[in-house]
Amino acid sequence: MTDTRIIVGAIAGAYGVHGEVRIKSFCAEPEAIADYAPLTSEDGTRTFDLTLTRAIKNGFAGQIKGIENKEEADALKGVTLFAERDTLPSLPDDEYYHADLIGLTVLDTGGTELGQVRNVLNHGAGDLLEVHGPNLKASVLLPFTMANVPTVDLASGRIIADPPEGLFE
Repeated sequence: MTDTRIIVGAIAGAYGVHGEVRIKSFCAEPEAIADYAPLTSEDGTRTFDLTLTRAIKNGFAGQIKGIENKEEADALKGVTLFAERDTLPSLPDDEYYHADLIGLTVLDTGGTELGQVRNVLNHGAGDLLEVHGPNLKASVLLPFTMANVPTVDLASGRIIADPPEGLFE
């Protein structure tokens, strides 16, 4: 929760021969990724001034200032794009950025520690919290629903969970 940047997309390679790039947007409103520019690389050493040019299959074509040809665009393939948190929209009370959930301690409704959130996954049917803990043989995937996770307290760094019976055994 200390990082001031949130991942918003990735560069998927070149699009055409004139320096355009393929962009995968991870934003709730995919075209909004350009609104958060300048974007940075994961290590923060590179800055990208992105302009979307058109929608394409599985994403967008875009132009990055300073990228002039296919070779330069291809060299950026796989670069993840981050935006400063303060440029992103505020969320309603019951919505969270995945980055805010990672690292939170998960407690059951009786106060027993179950583990910590290692990752937030979504395979199409809803978000899953990957919980890892010292008393667990393997990571547990906890469905991130109101029934299973009634309380998220970002200020105290904890989640109260009411997991389905047998999930954490």
